[in-house]
Amino acid sequence: MSGHSKWSTIKRAKEKTDQKRGKIFTKIGREIAVAVKLGGDDPSLNSKLYDAIAKAKANNMPNDTIQRSIKKASGEMTGSNYEEILYEGYGPCGSAIMVECLTDNKNRTAGDVRHLFDKYGAGLGTTNSVGYLFERKGVLTLEKNDSLNEEELFEMVLDAGASDLVSCDEVFEIYTEKDNFHTVKKALDEKGLSFVSANIAYVPNNLLELEEADYEKFETLIDALEDLDDVQNVYHNVD
Repeated sequence: MSGHSKWSTIKRAKEKTDQKRGKIFTKIGREIAVAVKLGGDDPSLNSKLYDAIAKAKANNMPNDTIQRSIKKASGEMTGSNYEEILYEGYGPCGSAIMVECLTDNKNRTAGDVRHLFDKYGAGLGTTNSVGYLFERKGVLTLEKNDSLNEEELFEMVLDAGASDLVSCDEVFEIYTEKDNFHTVKKALDEKGLSFVSANIAYVPNNLLELEEADYEKFETLIDALEDLDDVQNVYHNVD
């Protein structure tokens, strides 16, 4: 599974949330807007919206900002139309990268993503050029604390319908099948668990180790991609 690589990504994202909260809110606002347009503005009937709102609250997004995003998408206010686009590419030393975007201008986004891949000696691929190296799964990340007993947590997540629990240095990672992610998350929410992150992700089947110099170059590329306004998530297979 993704293990420490996943937690490293989350910690980096948390640091960016502190530094660039406005940009994070903009990205989450887009997720909310797309969720509303796809499934309506009632989170009890729209699981994608339910999860987007949970993500917004986990990032301390104000309720009025959340409601404004919902109103924009439901037609009460003027807003942009966003499309979901997935880019696949190769990083240093054959590493694999998946870039999820929400954009109102495909040409702009494609140009920005391609520019960064070219700038750092990487390359964009075609559909499924690296996608076959990943599996689409629900991933819920839970920070460890003294009140969490691993055996009890393992029983709890399996009862909720999860497929696996992985213990890393500082977190537990709960894995679900893609189709029952929302059901599992809701059941665990009701148990009082609070997640660092919870989303359907591209989980690498195997991890690739890079030499230090290659890793630094790789991490610079990932940071640059995550800083793009149109990029929502970046997944990779590097440990």
